Amino acid sequence: METVTEKQIEEKIYDLQAVSAKARQWQANGAQVVFTNGCFDLLHLGHITYLAEAASLGNKLVVAINSDASVKRLKGTNRPINNEISRGVMLACFFFIDAIVVFDEDTPLETINSIMPDILVKGGDYTIPQIVGATEVMANGGKVEVLQFVPGYSSTNIINRIRNGAEAG
Repeated sequence: METVTEKQIEEKIYDLQAVSAKARQWQANGAQVVFTNGCFDLLHLGHITYLAEAASLGNKLVVAINSDASVKRLKGTNRPINNEISRGVMLACFFFIDAIVVFDEDTPLETINSIMPDILVKGGDYTIPQIVGATEVMANGGKVEVLQFVPGYSSTNIINRIRNGAEAG
């Protein structure tokens, strides 16, 4: 079995301009580009299931992750637990993820507009009207999919369990 090298991981992490060009290249070659985003602070079974399902909807999966500053604004000053470099490297290790890009804004709208995926995916706590970029992707002929969550998995819940256990112990 071939091992994943540092170079193979680094080759999946892009800046916005490069990932947009790569997505256009994939699309020009007939691939359907799937896009999703999130903080992905503590990876868990729910994330992995969700990302694998998102990947199965097309040929190439692009995952945009919130920068550390963006996570702090959205989740509070104690987050993220893992920095954006660690989160990006962990996600890049999954064979079904083709590209990772970090965005600094509170929403991924600029990233979505730049990449213009064929399929935009979010988790089950959203409805299509609530999904940032849904209007733009659908206006461009793309689809928006809402995937089911794996019950019982949440980074916030895991962090709270760890904190409560540490305080009690």
